[in-house]
Amino acid sequence: MFKKESWNPYLAGALAGVVLVLSVLISHHFYGASTTFPRVGSTIGKIFGLDINQFEYFTTKEGKYGPNKLPDWQLLFHFGIFFGALIATFLARNFKIIHVPSKWSEIYGDSKWKRALGAFVGGIILIIGARMAGGCPSGHGLSGVAQLALSGIVALPCFFIGAVFTSSIILKKRGL
Repeated sequence: MFKKESWNPYLAGALAGVVLVLSVLISHHFYGASTTFPRVGSTIGKIFGLDINQFEYFTTKEGKYGPNKLPDWQLLFHFGIFFGALIATFLARNFKIIHVPSKWSEIYGDSKWKRALGAFVGGIILIIGARMAGGCPSGHGLSGVAQLALSGIVALPCFFIGAVFTSSIILKKRGL
């Protein structure tokens, strides 16, 4: 199972569901990841002496996004995702560092800095959108749908439609 190039998507989906159930049973939390980013940002701001209380975002909802909320289960969730993926690639024996993926290289060239800037700006846009939506694809899509929440049922198809639409624009402009 671990020596294949990739996992069976049905098995991976079933395992994600099992992990979601275990997460709720053990930690009493559903999946979600985007709230960690404002918490980390406010913590970094506090370290550098920035008064985060001047920003309403960090003081609303009983300081949910403030610097005193770390470490928390979501931060550990991020570490688990990273190290779980790293372990899986080593077990599959297909670990490799790729600075510029081939599809990016075809469209935008081989510049590592251009790739890093694109990833950084894209990440900022995504986290702003996730916070505006009140959650990320893992929160709304996986946890929301598992709870049969209307927000999750509506948000998940919107994430896919947005991704397909954006990809088709970017790839069509490049003639791919």
